[in-house]
Amino acid sequence: MSPTPARARLSGEIRATLALALPLVLGQLAAVGMNVIDSLLAGRHGAVTLAAVAVGSAIWSVVMMLLLGVLMALPPMVSQLDGAGRRDRIGPLFRQALWLAGLLSAALLVALRFTPAMLAALGIDPAVRPGAQAFLGALAFGTPALALHLCCRYLSEGVGRTRPTMVIGLAGLVLLAPLGYALMHGGLGIPAMGAAGLGAATAVVLWLQAAAYLFWLHRGPAYADLGLTARLEPPDPVLLGQILRLGVPLGIAVLMEGLLFVAAAVVIGGMGEVAAAAHQIAVNLASVLFMVPLGVAMATTVRVGFAAGAGDVSGVRRACRAGFAITLCTQLAAAALLVGAGRGLAGLYSGEGAVVAAAMPLLQLAAAFQLSDGFQVAAAGALRGLKDTRMLMLLTALAYWGVGMPAGTALAFLAGWGAAGMWAGLVLGLTVAALLLGARLWRLLARLDPPRRAAAGGAGHG
Repeated sequence: MSPTPARARLSGEIRATLALALPLVLGQLAAVGMNVIDSLLAGRHGAVTLAAVAVGSAIWSVVMMLLLGVLMALPPMVSQLDGAGRRDRIGPLFRQALWLAGLLSAALLVALRFTPAMLAALGIDPAVRPGAQAFLGALAFGTPALALHLCCRYLSEGVGRTRPTMVIGLAGLVLLAPLGYALMHGGLGIPAMGAAGLGAATAVVLWLQAAAYLFWLHRGPAYADLGLTARLEPPDPVLLGQILRLGVPLGIAVLMEGLLFVAAAVVIGGMGEVAAAAHQIAVNLASVLFMVPLGVAMATTVRVGFAAGAGDVSGVRRACRAGFAITLCTQLAAAALLVGAGRGLAGLYSGEGAVVAAAMPLLQLAAAFQLSDGFQVAAAGALRGLKDTRMLMLLTALAYWGVGMPAGTALAFLAGWGAAGMWAGLVLGLTVAALLLGARLWRLLARLDPPRRAAAGGAGHG
């Protein structure tokens, strides 16, 4: 029995989304892998270096989240222009994004100059502060490179070209390990730089990745008609305003979610070494698994944006269904992995029985929120494709900080659940986010009336 036309179209959409998503997943895993390499190399250098890199990486993650979130406005804008057949407008948009990236980088570089004051205000151990300051001071020079890399990456992904993200991400991962080791330990005429060497190595890799991506865009035949480097216009307040109207809410939304886990780590860190170590194991595994639905969500943004730009309402709905169908499969697999292999995975991180035992209930809770986490990021990806970012920001802030954090704190301390209570709050916050964002997406899709094809392009600005 042959499939119905509707089912065949959905199958085709799933295949198209997967083709976009797989390189993105690998690229995201490579980005996470760079942090893992930093930690592994620092740990081999010494406990103080590891602590310094951990503190520095936490502060650097805020810089990354801000840049990633604000510049995340590019993929839906580019994909909608591509879908509408207005590829001639993509080049000017890209060049204005470069201006914005430069301004953001300059502001963040200035902010990072206050690292010593930040470390003191956070109460970081005085023995750790010099290393953390040295790591961040060297890594800060990679801020403009990260911004440039994100502009190039999001432009390429917006036109449906995701392979460069994978290739350049994996190449950077391979390069970081030997370069970081050499600069940290010294040798062959290079002085040992410790934590500063590791930060410098990461900055160098970021610059090489940015240069490689820019070269790929310049020479790639798929981008030839875009005229990306044909000229350099002065800053355009109109285009910059359009990017910021989408990007600032996205930046805040990304920051709200990221800071939720940072705050959870701080709260659990006060519960003792075993609880803190157990939390680190669980959050590390959950973060790695999250890269899969995140890559699918990024692909969904592009597919939804392309269909919306083309005024294809059925295509918008089909892209949303494909994204959720793939996410359902990936998250069921992730939950099964955590339930079935959780103890073995925790044992890879620690040989201490008490730490592994404390990690097990947290991993079970991590398994419980796999569907919620996957569905909230899938809904967010679809909403980005429809340029619905202000409500995305408000709903995520409500779910994470109005529900998740208060509930977690109450369960941890008032109910006496400890670290498990904090994680139960994370489950609740992610579930509320999935419900709210899903309802918002459902409402927007219900508004899309096929006869009014233009509605898809402007849906969701409120």
